[in-house]
Amino acid sequence: MMKKSVMAAAVAAAALVPLSQAQAADYQIDTEGQHAFVQFKINHLGFSYILGSFEEFDGQFSYDADDLASSSVEMEVQVNSLNSNHAERDRHILSGDFLNASEYPTATFTSTGFEPTGDNEGVVTGELTLHGETQEIEMPVTLMGEGEDPWGNYRAGFEGSTMLTLGDFGIDMSDFPEAMHDVELYVTFEGIRQ
Repeated sequence: MMKKSVMAAAVAAAALVPLSQAQAADYQIDTEGQHAFVQFKINHLGFSYILGSFEEFDGQFSYDADDLASSSVEMEVQVNSLNSNHAERDRHILSGDFLNASEYPTATFTSTGFEPTGDNEGVVTGELTLHGETQEIEMPVTLMGEGEDPWGNYRAGFEGSTMLTLGDFGIDMSDFPEAMHDVELYVTFEGIRQ
């Protein structure tokens, strides 16, 4: 469950790109510098929350401030990189009971559109493939900032979050309380202009 959230979160985060305000350019998400995160939050039996992240992913995006509709983003997440700070739980989430990472080792997101909703804000839509199922998702996103860094690179940073229903991706949650059927995805990252 968590992994799915995270993946979805990671993919959605990449979609934040279209909000930037610069000339059309391609950006590489800065995973090498650890300036990108794909995280998830899911209710645990109605008592508390489980938080986690996917630690291995890659992606790129392009955007044109004058033509946001043509902006795009692609992202790929390694499902086995799920980490909820509990090894036994992580193994269970990655098993056939939930994410089935041995059969579906990656999750991907490809944007299909972007709609501005305000200054530096908008909603990105795209196809998220997780657990062998592809669904269209929407994620509200915000441009956090952009400009030159101290080393001469040009960066743009975004964040976004959305809710995913695990059953939409073929993950059977019928044995668990309804509060556990949805996962909150949160993504934040910096991209380096290429």
